[in-house]
Amino acid sequence: MPYNVYVIELDKEIMKSKKFRKHNPKMNPRLPCLYVGQTAHDPVVRFKQHKEGYKSNSFVKRYGLRLRPKFYTKNNPIQTRKDAEYIEQQLTIKLRDKGYGVWSN
Repeated sequence: MPYNVYVIELDKEIMKSKKFRKHNPKMNPRLPCLYVGQTAHDPVVRFKQHKEGYKSNSFVKRYGLRLRPKFYTKNNPIQTRKDAEYIEQQLTIKLRDKGYGVWSN
């Protein structure tokens, strides 16, 4: 079963969250805030699940705006869950290093 990583843009309101700011001390407030995840589903399906509250990250359920395919399509599909988890982690680090505020599990 192939896996996918995905990136969701979050509403800037998330910057009011102390928890989010704590994990992103170097974020550039002019850049979008993002959520990075991995799934066995198509990213469109997974985003819809988040918004409906199914196995949802609370930040995505509340602040999720839209998928941002430009950040993830080149990585998909991924053959194993382990590889997907690794790519999710590396993408999170890469985006934070560029100044994005990023949440990931």
